[in-house]
Amino acid sequence: MRKKRIVVVCPGRGSYTRKTSNYLENADSNLRSMIVEQDKIRSTKNLKSVFELDKAIFRAKTHMSGENASPLIYSCSLKDYSLINKEKYEVAAICGNSMGWYIAMALSGALTNEDGFDLIQTMGILTQDHGTGGQIIYPIIDEDWRININRRNMLLDEVSKIGAHLSIKLGGFVVIGGKQSALNHLLKILPTIDKYPFQIPFHAAFHTRLIEKSTSLAQSYFDYKIFNRPRIPLVDGRGNIWSPWSTDIQELFSYTLGDQIVRPYDFSSSIDVAVKEFCPDQVVLLGPGNSLGSPVAQVLIENNWNGLNSKSDFLNSQEKDPFVISMGIEEQRNIVL
Repeated sequence: MRKKRIVVVCPGRGSYTRKTSNYLENADSNLRSMIVEQDKIRSTKNLKSVFELDKAIFRAKTHMSGENASPLIYSCSLKDYSLINKEKYEVAAICGNSMGWYIAMALSGALTNEDGFDLIQTMGILTQDHGTGGQIIYPIIDEDWRININRRNMLLDEVSKIGAHLSIKLGGFVVIGGKQSALNHLLKILPTIDKYPFQIPFHAAFHTRLIEKSTSLAQSYFDYKIFNRPRIPLVDGRGNIWSPWSTDIQELFSYTLGDQIVRPYDFSSSIDVAVKEFCPDQVVLLGPGNSLGSPVAQVLIENNWNGLNSKSDFLNSQEKDPFVISMGIEEQRNIVL
């Protein structure tokens, strides 16, 4: 029987929440051994054990800080990826949102699991200690999950006026990074839509020049030789494909610890390219949580993928044979086991 081809999507910061506590319960022995070894390193830096964090009562200040959130999310994603039945599914490509790019590189073989952990934890600490400003998120879609061009243009116009920055293109949402004074202005003047505009807690102005210091520090800390050509194609935050056959390791290093940190991350383009270029049977979202479910659906709707034209079209299409499978949702997780 032919294997189903899937695109795997890795989550970013903010995906580990109160609802995902104890996500690492029943982790297999290989993953558990790796986390134990990493926790030994964390203990030398006076950082809490990943396992202890996962079992502990959720505290936003603790669990959402860069030094803890990043390795927690990475470990949860590794657990989910290991559960995918590779006898039934062929991973055609991997992409991710923001921090999810680092996870994607580890899953593709561009980094070892151990180097991936080190990179993710180090970048979490660097951006926490040296990052400034913050991020807010705002919708640019209507109730049917279709892009509202007037609202998008209004938002980008206001952003340019006050010197803030486009940080992430996230399906039907835009993440804006900037100094707190600029964000306070946006929080005050943007029309309220549900809970938005919403400032993302414990986030610096990721993917903007405001965290530029993190790039030089990261490049001095890591050697490009820890990077490898990926075994599975990667799609980055520009929609660029890194192939197992043609990837230049130094270019991958320069992008990952350079432009990727200080320039906007176009998650929408990464999904657009991954789906169109690799024609998967399904798209699988790794946990924890399901924070990327609606943004992925909104990209599909914008492209009229398989005739999808609205939120209701997508929800109806998901009922019998879902194209988008979120491993953060138990009944969907079971599909890929």
